[in-house]
Amino acid sequence: MKSKYWKLLAVFLSIGIVAAACGSDDDGGTTTTAAPTTAAPTTAAPTTQVEVVQDGSLLDTVQARGTLHCGVSGSAVAFSETQPDGSVTGIDADFCRAVAAAVTGSADNIEFSALTASERFTAVQTGDVDVLMRNTTWTQSRDSSVGMDFGPTTYYDGQQLMARVSDGFSGSSQVADIDGAVVCTNVGTTTEKNIAEAALLADADITLLGFETSDEVYETFITGGCDITTTDGSALVGRKAKQQPDDQEWVIFPATPISKEPLGPTYGQNDSAWADAVNWTVYAMIIMDEYGITSANVEATCAAAEAEVARLCGGEGELQTAMGLSADAFYQVILQVGSYGEVYDRNLNPVGLYREGSANAGWLDGGLIYSPPAR
Repeated sequence: MKSKYWKLLAVFLSIGIVAAACGSDDDGGTTTTAAPTTAAPTTAAPTTQVEVVQDGSLLDTVQARGTLHCGVSGSAVAFSETQPDGSVTGIDADFCRAVAAAVTGSADNIEFSALTASERFTAVQTGDVDVLMRNTTWTQSRDSSVGMDFGPTTYYDGQQLMARVSDGFSGSSQVADIDGAVVCTNVGTTTEKNIAEAALLADADITLLGFETSDEVYETFITGGCDITTTDGSALVGRKAKQQPDDQEWVIFPATPISKEPLGPTYGQNDSAWADAVNWTVYAMIIMDEYGITSANVEATCAAAEAEVARLCGGEGELQTAMGLSADAFYQVILQVGSYGEVYDRNLNPVGLYREGSANAGWLDGGLIYSPPAR
């Protein structure tokens, strides 16, 4: 056991004190879901630079530029995937569009940057992107020493493992059952640290193979180069749905995830105006969902709305203009992109991820999706 401790300690040191990504930094697969059309993504730094006024907010910069620069994975199943025509689909991509609609007036005023796990925080720090919607876990270190701030959790996830049934694994398997296994995952992620710690606690001796992209992880797993792959449960479900070969049966375990992975928008620290714009875009989508409002009925609903809904629609008592947004900013979000439940169902239901009975159900349905009041 002592030698095992030092072996895993070496793994921790190679991972680093601060992991650069969360477990669902999945970088492969394809979705079949549709999403609003948008500008083609780019992996290069934005070519249009707008000087930030001293002591001004990023909100002013984005509005002056007229385009939101949003960092995504670009290849995470059902979260953000770059399609052959250059469009980006997925729930993260739709949250990018929602912020663009709120801040600039149009969900199409957006430039996507496909970022690896190791690139994403640097992209925020250098100003290459304004916000990350990239399966990024909210952690203490990232919220402090890394220099990020986090918005509302848009998806509650947790790390699990996936293996082949032919190798003796089942849905009831536990971490202790992976003793002697070769485990593939992404380098520079909290996933690495989580599985190393879980294996240590379970007295399981494992060999970790790290890869920069998830495509490499799953190619290695499919061809038998490793026994186990691990990341957030949502990513495993998506990969199983899209990539499981006909001659293999994959199983996800343990039933209770080995970590907490709250995912949501991430941006630079200490910019309240920008944080408010991003955060309340998400909150407005959640509140409208609670009232059953969607892109299909928002126009008629807002025309006759009262109280909280009226304020979010831009009517009497609205607070959007005081935030530096147009009065109808959140109306445009719902009209052009949709409410929380609408974008969730559109993107995640097709791969088998449903809100019902999960932490991602609304608070009135026993879940954790909850918003402060709009007043």
